[in-house]
Amino acid sequence: MSADSRELQGFVREALARGAGHDAVAATLAKAGWPAEQVGDALSRYPAVAFGLPVPRPRPTLSARDAFLHLVLFTALYISAWQLGSLLFDLVNLAFPDPSDPDYRGQWLGRSMRWSASSLVIAFPLFAFMAHKLSRELERDPVKRLSPVRRWLTYMTLFLATAVLAGDLITLVYNVLGGELSVRFLLKVLIAGTIAGAIFTFYLLDLRREEVSP
Repeated sequence: MSADSRELQGFVREALARGAGHDAVAATLAKAGWPAEQVGDALSRYPAVAFGLPVPRPRPTLSARDAFLHLVLFTALYISAWQLGSLLFDLVNLAFPDPSDPDYRGQWLGRSMRWSASSLVIAFPLFAFMAHKLSRELERDPVKRLSPVRRWLTYMTLFLATAVLAGDLITLVYNVLGGELSVRFLLKVLIAGTIAGAIFTFYLLDLRREEVSP
């Protein structure tokens, strides 16, 4: 922690100890030129509870177990999303074969579908199990929602989903401008957009729930 941060924390703790309210402390620091983000972080360490002294809020810690569980969760999510998309793409190729590739419906397509199905059989139940386990832990200890590993991986997932959605739309516009639209192409665009959009929406709403939770 820097000297400025320690000074800010000390001021906030002393002001709250003397009976100043959170809003009054925030307004005073804002007039003094402190950034709102730093002020909010300093005040968030002390909940607004009625007591003679500032009561510290429990802070999230970074543990090896927490990192392991979340890495397994998000790795299983990525594998499941990728292999689901691959399997659905193969089904589209099977239903709408490309005349320029007569061998595509043969051995290669069978291996690709078998590999995707095998991956989903393992990865998706693992993701569901880890999601349920971590959800139960968050109910017992809500402060774990602020886990640095969890938040970093969540934002990285949002970034990847956004990149896929942007690439999906760019590909769609490119083909529209080139007049190269087909049912096969549109279905693949829809599949990629739906998977990425579902993941993005779920984790964005999860972050917003944290913002409004006490």
